[in-house]
Amino acid sequence: MIVVRGKGNKERLVPLNDASRQAMADYLAATEAAKADRKNSVAASKWLFPSFGESGHLTRQHFARDLKELAVASGLQARLVSPHVLRHAFASHLLHNGADLRIVQTLLGHTDISTTQIYTHVVEERLKSLVRDLHPLAEK
Repeated sequence: MIVVRGKGNKERLVPLNDASRQAMADYLAATEAAKADRKNSVAASKWLFPSFGESGHLTRQHFARDLKELAVASGLQARLVSPHVLRHAFASHLLHNGADLRIVQTLLGHTDISTTQIYTHVVEERLKSLVRDLHPLAEK
């Protein structure tokens, strides 16, 4: 698990799978190697994604800008990619694959379950599709 501090300084624990842990280990090794290659030593940071800005960490605005640059470099339209789109896809995929709404609420850091319920349209559409496609009395 890692601790993520989000909007409003709200902290939450986020579970990591093996692939995530490996990616983080590779990233940390690469940043350490980059520091070693520099002539001036960069001060140690408590942040996974440090920055030279006043906050000391990568801001959400900086992340959004970098994400749009990555989208363009990948051949995607920048206007179609944002942190909000990633967050929505994350929640929708979890619910589509059977995750409990309360778990998704916790992972997203929502205080009120009604905020999380906006993602349930994905589940509702899947249920309609299952009944339409699989029920023996469905019209063919």
